[in-house]
Amino acid sequence: MTPSPTDGTVYTFGDYELDTRVREVRCAGEHRHVEPQVFDVLVHLFARRDRVVPKEELLDSVWGHRYVAPTTLNSRIKAARQAVGDDGTSQRVIRTVHGRGFRVVADVAERSDAAPRATQRLEQRIRFCTAPDGVRIAYATSGTGPPLVKPANWLTHLEYDWESPVWRHWLRDLSRDHTLIRYDERGSGLSDRDAADLSFESWVQDLETVVDAMGLERFPLFCLSQACAVAIVYAVRHPERVSRLVFYGGYAQGIRTRARSPEELDEANLIMRQVPLGWGRDNPAFRLFFAARFLPEGTPEQIRWFCELQRTTTSPEIAVRLLTSVADVDVVDLARRVRAPTLVLHSTGEGVVPFEQGRLLASLIPGARFVPLESRNHVLLESEPAWSRLIDEVRRFLAESD
Repeated sequence: MTPSPTDGTVYTFGDYELDTRVREVRCAGEHRHVEPQVFDVLVHLFARRDRVVPKEELLDSVWGHRYVAPTTLNSRIKAARQAVGDDGTSQRVIRTVHGRGFRVVADVAERSDAAPRATQRLEQRIRFCTAPDGVRIAYATSGTGPPLVKPANWLTHLEYDWESPVWRHWLRDLSRDHTLIRYDERGSGLSDRDAADLSFESWVQDLETVVDAMGLERFPLFCLSQACAVAIVYAVRHPERVSRLVFYGGYAQGIRTRARSPEELDEANLIMRQVPLGWGRDNPAFRLFFAARFLPEGTPEQIRWFCELQRTTTSPEIAVRLLTSVADVDVVDLARRVRAPTLVLHSTGEGVVPFEQGRLLASLIPGARFVPLESRNHVLLESEPAWSRLIDEVRRFLAESD
């Protein structure tokens, strides 16, 4: 599979720009929504505009070895044309060469933006603090403005995440209006990996340690996945310090706690049994299985990054211990005692944390606002409409007066 360039190349044609660094199509400077696979189709065609690109090559580049129905490719080509102001009748930009493939026929100029302003990495400062049990926790700040604390979630690395097409838009947009404060979970990333205690309670203490090290008195929390449960405990223990709560993809019950049948419990245990066999090894089948749960609509590039993230952030042994702690979480009773204004967002079709868990969280927390997001991904991708909706909702919510 030949990857398409993502080194900052910008293709300009008429009023349009195809920017590979920010994965964005713009018309007269205005952003146009493009689905991830459609964007990959465009990039592959524009990078090879000197020739006809066979259908088989395009399928291999964008979809890898997965089977793709002919109607799927046709729909992506139609969407690609619409994204750049073209259509199947005029074919001014993308021409179908019958029996062979497709070719870009527009007059295209190319330039290289090594670090366009929209994706320049913000200055990040990494420091360490020490938890009560002596474990060193790595935390970082980026952006300017009032504080926004992001408790650790599954699979992070303070340095690596800035390079990732899976996470960098989260960091960039959350740092835009705030000083974003985040940290690596004990046992992973730049925090101590040899921690003896990887319990849920230790995660709560690590949040307490980081905000105390920063000298924060009152602040909002932005939480993903397991971090939502950690924040619930913190907010109940320290209600005077939490101004607002934002939960995305969260749950009140871990995968084993919420199992309602022997089959569901077997499924939860199966995932944890498979981790030591595939984690950190050159086992693409296992890594793809795990990545596909988080990013079912991810591009090949995003899936590759997520697979590498598994190898970079922690060891197989630590991963099993962390998963075990996550699986047994239960904060149902505590959630009813939360008093901070709360915004709960959840993807409707994701497979890691069922949509019902988002509904449950919102129903448990008094006065919580619930926003369903149309996506199948647990980690929202920059190019999907759900990402723009999430950022808009979060900005409005955090801007409200207490």
